[in-house]
Amino acid sequence: MLTITGESIMKGVASGTLRFYRKMEREVPGEDTQDIKTELEKFESARQRLKNAQQSLYEKTKAEAGEESAEIFLAHMQMLDDEMLKNSVKEIIREQNRSAAYAVQVGLSSIVGRFQAMDDLYVSARSEDIADLANGLLDELTGMASSGIEGQKPYILAAEQLSPSELMKLDRKRLAGIVLCSGSKISHTSIIAKGMEIPMLIKCSGLDESLEGKEAVLDGYTGHLFLEPTPEQKILTEERRSRELDDKDRIQKLKDKETVTADGRKIRLLANIGDPSDVGAVIANGAEGVGLFRTEFLFLNNSDFPTEEEQFFVYRQVLKTLAPKPVIIRTCDIGADKASDYMNFEAEDNPALGLRGVRFSLARRGIFKTQLRAMLRASSYGTLGIMIPMISDVQEIRECRELLSECREELEAQGTEVGSYEFGITVETPAAVLCAEELAGEVDFFSVGSNDLAQYTLAVDRQNTRLASFFDPCHPSVLRLIRMAAEAGHKKGIRVGICGEIGSDPALTETFLQAGIDELSVNPKSILPIRERVMTISGARAHSDDRLSGSAAQHPG
Repeated sequence: MLTITGESIMKGVASGTLRFYRKMEREVPGEDTQDIKTELEKFESARQRLKNAQQSLYEKTKAEAGEESAEIFLAHMQMLDDEMLKNSVKEIIREQNRSAAYAVQVGLSSIVGRFQAMDDLYVSARSEDIADLANGLLDELTGMASSGIEGQKPYILAAEQLSPSELMKLDRKRLAGIVLCSGSKISHTSIIAKGMEIPMLIKCSGLDESLEGKEAVLDGYTGHLFLEPTPEQKILTEERRSRELDDKDRIQKLKDKETVTADGRKIRLLANIGDPSDVGAVIANGAEGVGLFRTEFLFLNNSDFPTEEEQFFVYRQVLKTLAPKPVIIRTCDIGADKASDYMNFEAEDNPALGLRGVRFSLARRGIFKTQLRAMLRASSYGTLGIMIPMISDVQEIRECRELLSECREELEAQGTEVGSYEFGITVETPAAVLCAEELAGEVDFFSVGSNDLAQYTLAVDRQNTRLASFFDPCHPSVLRLIRMAAEAGHKKGIRVGICGEIGSDPALTETFLQAGIDELSVNPKSILPIRERVMTISGARAHSDDRLSGSAAQHPG
């Protein structure tokens, strides 16, 4: 038996034949062309086809791995509209009289190289995405593509590296596990694999194509890949697999249970969603409502800013379906790193520190008011919470409140019914934590956005895979800030939750409860495992259950 050690991304066990993913060697001829117009048309047609393909991958990934995992394909669609990307190809076609395929290969390779050389800048992390898109464009232009893995039996995929697009084109029914020679815990491929619950190891030294076809067992608990396993190892694997199935059956019985600690403290357990199609998963997993409804899909999957009517229809649909359970809708959190061409954003060296979240909303007040009006119109159909992202100053809250009042007055003057709602903010900047007590006096609730809070606290771009070892949402400083936010919120009598990704980690649940967190909003798949974990905890700091009632009565208007 040969044992290969790696770093586990997703716990679990898998068995099957070891199969190597062989990337297609794309040889693009460099002959001159005399028909520049035709080559430009070929490129544009390939670009549009790839955009459609990325949309399909987005839908597939969203269904199989969740909204957060699927967002990379929305980003890919936006990149395909980027003027720098398009011009880098078109200029080569026009100025060098080369084919569209050659222009893509040379032009985008140049962009990848430039991005990789940009140390510590946000754009450096985009090189892998551009390379993925370049391969997709070449496939469209040449009709060539990697053939995937043939056969009908379950297999464990081995590769040097694997792009998100390559992963999502594989047959999930046969793909038992993944082992990569390189990789990162925060790479898009790792995030998608985790969302799909595929056992996965990265940084596996010793993988060699001479091992093709060998029987293999992947143990995501220990970080080992066993080749030609012994009978004893096979038995151990089957025992672990059986325990996994038993665990899934057990937690399914918690679907309709309350989320209460062993010593009786009620915790509200909510779900994060990205659009109305996620509501089924909210119900199926027994969530007590929605703690984060991201509205960016309305803006990014569009050719213009969504109308009030379009937004009202969506918000009403979700609120009515889940009523009387609470639904907290976050106002649009877009910026230069997450935008469509029609928005006319100026390029920013570091979009994470740029015009995004509430900054964008207050800079484009007409767009902001359209969204607020739609939310207020929907408020009479369920239990609404309105949440503003990226707050760092009291004045920002007050300006948002003033706009809400304006919107309500306008609607009531038109004879439109407006219900009650809660008003809260995400806490995702160190500035918000340091003035949290003052901010808490202006709102009904806090929700900690742990990913951005970690990014800004640690000065690490969370999208940059080269900085993966530095990005730690569980860093002591981040956990300390979460505790500070909770203590400040409770001084002012408001509830404090977490809507960031680390809320889905059962290993941290007790830490959050000890810090005073009142509610957790997680991806729907994590609801039952987190509920089970909460029910085993005793001795966590208790707070008044008033903050957990879910009532949206604080703001009649």
